[in-house]
Amino acid sequence: MNQEDLRDLQHLLEYTSDDLRAKRWSALGRGLKRTQSLLSDKKSAIVAAMPSDDQSRAEQILDSVANDLNILQERIEEKDKAGFIQSRRQTLSQIGDLEALLIDDRLPDIPSEFDDLPRLAGRATVVIETTEGDLTAVVDGYNAPLTAGAFIDLSLKGFYDGLPFNRAEDFYILQSGDPKGPDIGYLDPKTKQERHVPLEIRVPDEPETIYNQTFEDVGLFKATPVLPFSTLGTLGWAHSDQALDDGSSQFFLFLYEAELTPAGLNLVDGRNAAFGYVVDGFDVLEELGVNDEIKRIKVVDGADRLQQHA
Repeated sequence: MNQEDLRDLQHLLEYTSDDLRAKRWSALGRGLKRTQSLLSDKKSAIVAAMPSDDQSRAEQILDSVANDLNILQERIEEKDKAGFIQSRRQTLSQIGDLEALLIDDRLPDIPSEFDDLPRLAGRATVVIETTEGDLTAVVDGYNAPLTAGAFIDLSLKGFYDGLPFNRAEDFYILQSGDPKGPDIGYLDPKTKQERHVPLEIRVPDEPETIYNQTFEDVGLFKATPVLPFSTLGTLGWAHSDQALDDGSSQFFLFLYEAELTPAGLNLVDGRNAAFGYVVDGFDVLEELGVNDEIKRIKVVDGADRLQQHA
């Protein structure tokens, strides 16, 4: 079962980042009203989709989310940016709790050839500590379990600690994860080989995840992925120009504005895997460049959802 209404609620809240950063309070208010309307219309369907033993808990969480949305409306009226960010973080966390109730149903089938790779069974929250300040991001293992799993696994191992941002292109991407020395990815200590993560993209209404094929390869020229590169701070997994399945540790932060790069119409959707979104620290993101580095990535929630293999 795929509860699209929860995903829509999540994305509507995540997509407030651009308006918030630009202090477009009227647009924020209109967007929040759409979120409240969606919750009101779909609450019964969301509860009904939950396992029977969890429906009472789901209803309580949704009531709390509705209350949080009212608080967010107050923050908009007060033009309280910091308060909005704090309340939004709490609301997204509660939506994550709801999705956790669907974890067995929401995770896509993963081909057995990838059984040795780590996977994230749910959602995790990370704080990316940099020389310019902190970024908070939500990593989505529901829709990109292998990509998210690799990132969380390496974060917990301290792999990214002290690594520089090695590529920065204005209004495009900011990339890190290239280890020091001759290697360009993560070497598995058991096999002494570079661990590779396949290109992994989900498409709405498609029963199976697309692995190691671009949208062009499968003829989806106008498709929009479940996790689109549609907002500033989208987390993407890097691979070389020569192969789709050789991404190992390097990731990037998408820097385009949503209004300039609508989902499905940019050069990244369908060619790279998105696996999460920055939800706080956009002022820091705008200051980062190749002279900066990651101090560490701290997994503040969801580390227990990491599975080392199938």
